[in-house]
Amino acid sequence: MFSFFRKKPPAVQTPAGAAEAGGEPGPATGERAPAGSSTRPRTALEWLNADVGELFFGKKPVDVPSVAPPLTAPPIEALPVVTTTAPPTEIPEDAPAALLPVAEPAPAEREDRSDWLAKLRTGLRKTGSNIAQAFVGASIDDAMYEDLEAALLQADTGVAATRHLLDDLQRRIKRAHLEDPAAVRGLLTDCVADLLAPLERPLVIGEHVPTVIMVVGVNGAGKTTSVGKLARHLVDADQKVLLAAADTFRAAAREQLLAWAERAEPARDGSPAATRLPAGNRIEIVSQEGGDPAGVTFDAVVAGRARGCDVVIADTAGRLATQAHLMEELKKIRRTIAKAEPGAPHEVLLVIDGNTGQNALAQVQAFDAALQLTGLIITKLDGTAKGGVLAAIALWSRSRTAPLPVYFIGVGEKLADLQTFRAREFAQALLS
Repeated sequence: MFSFFRKKPPAVQTPAGAAEAGGEPGPATGERAPAGSSTRPRTALEWLNADVGELFFGKKPVDVPSVAPPLTAPPIEALPVVTTTAPPTEIPEDAPAALLPVAEPAPAEREDRSDWLAKLRTGLRKTGSNIAQAFVGASIDDAMYEDLEAALLQADTGVAATRHLLDDLQRRIKRAHLEDPAAVRGLLTDCVADLLAPLERPLVIGEHVPTVIMVVGVNGAGKTTSVGKLARHLVDADQKVLLAAADTFRAAAREQLLAWAERAEPARDGSPAATRLPAGNRIEIVSQEGGDPAGVTFDAVVAGRARGCDVVIADTAGRLATQAHLMEELKKIRRTIAKAEPGAPHEVLLVIDGNTGQNALAQVQAFDAALQLTGLIITKLDGTAKGGVLAAIALWSRSRTAPLPVYFIGVGEKLADLQTFRAREFAQALLS
């Protein structure tokens, strides 16, 4: 996270040899002033009001300043600078717009987050029910740990993450001196939440104008749908967005992108949301049927800068991580973006289908090695029995220089179904 700031004006240094009080020679005459008299240089206003005879006919000694008096102004207080290495998880309500999480839902949708959480719990019920069975009629012994291990592995938590969670759980049980298996479930929720906590970070824009976001993923993961939803949330945050339809070989990709960007949720009473700004007024699309994806992306970044857009999002074609020549095309797009805008792309987001289980971890590792990912979007978590894969991703993420954040998770097709990721909410939904 970050913000703009302004530097303080440089202080004007008084040149050496300027006249000082105490009978030192005057700057113009070199004579000592009479004892008790003031040798302070005259201000510009005093010079303008001086008597002409006094100046030209020597009625009074004149002290001529060697330099104009320095102009002073109150210092400009800089806005707080937040680095990207250790961003805060909470942002004050009175913070500048550049500091706000731009993809947070609209106020009306934030009020309905409880409904979304209910949908998340429903979506993860298949995963949670298997884990919950390990606590039914059990006692805290080796048998319970074995059942819990099997349930976590079935949820695609992975061997390493499962062992990490069980070791952490055993330490917490011993520290709390628990004997009731029902209470162990709450401790497991804490274990999962603490493991996922480093992945919780909001997507914030504003340091670069335009902020260039490259979205990648395998076929069918939901890239175009996620890009459209993200663009709609950005528009609700008063951002001007330009989309690059770099998936040039898939039929109707551009139309699908525009349809999602234009979509608006109905109000609670079922009437259209008239308070929303039409997306067409703040979303533009650059596309070229059958053209080179890298060329389309280059044109979009250049156009976004020329048109004063806040964000440019490049929707790329689906690429299998196991096909080297397809991954090379994504690398080419990334290099092309850097040519169009030095330092870009500022975000490289991987969209993952939550139903792919441990294969999702393999995708993260492959795409990160090729493109240096900066964030994840997890989709299709509604009705999955493999939601534990986030624990495997979190444990692997510890091996990176910085944790790989999960910016959004999705549990449905509606615009409001794409929400910011919060570790404890996810852990509670997983084990509720």
